[in-house]
Amino acid sequence: MGRKFWVGGNWKMNGVKKEIDGIINFLQAGPISPDVEVVVGVPALYLEYVKNKLPCSVAASAQNAYKVPKGAFTGEISPAMIQDIGVCWVILGHSERRNVFGECDELVAEKVAHALESGLCVVACIGEKLEEREAGQTEAVVFRQMEAIACKICDWTNVVVAYEPVWAIGTGKTATPQQAQDVHRKLREWLCTNVSECVAETTRIVYGGSVTAANCKELAQEEDIDGFLVGGASLKPEFIQIINAKAC
Repeated sequence: MGRKFWVGGNWKMNGVKKEIDGIINFLQAGPISPDVEVVVGVPALYLEYVKNKLPCSVAASAQNAYKVPKGAFTGEISPAMIQDIGVCWVILGHSERRNVFGECDELVAEKVAHALESGLCVVACIGEKLEEREAGQTEAVVFRQMEAIACKICDWTNVVVAYEPVWAIGTGKTATPQQAQDVHRKLREWLCTNVSECVAETTRIVYGGSVTAANCKELAQEEDIDGFLVGGASLKPEFIQIINAKAC
């Protein structure tokens, strides 16, 4: 069985109830291909509100979680809390968490491990900055980020890897399909060599970085691109076209 196409919408710190209702309306209107797994990353304050309103073909996800079940960690939420409201996904290690809030590879890996142990499905984000790409360090950076995670987990069944080149997030710049495919292929080879052939063949590796309705179909044709993690475009009706990129 092939890897099921996966599309996530990361709303980031966007949306009050009125705006969220508009997003839910176009998700309900669809149409959404049954051959695609769809997840939307929602601000923590609205997770339960959104979860209760989404169509059954779309799942809600938290955008972050800490590495322990509870404690004196002001402002954080835990996998246990996420599960308690019936949400089963979390996005971890997004470039904004790494580069704005200073999360290191080790912390991201610890958070991934705890979320999986708690029963959540995880979108584990990796990616290089512009200066790293220009210095020819793309593979070294993403392999380092993958190694940190691989050292902490044994079961990859509930992991989606999101390759998001930092220089292409919210900039309007997008890796060409060939650039993205090259990194995805290298990541799959890394998994085969360092984890197992089975994990390499079954783990979904999705692309994020200014994905739009205009470029999604071409990206979706690449052999090792198993879907998308979409930012700003997931707040707009064109998200439906991105969801259906593989089916169109």
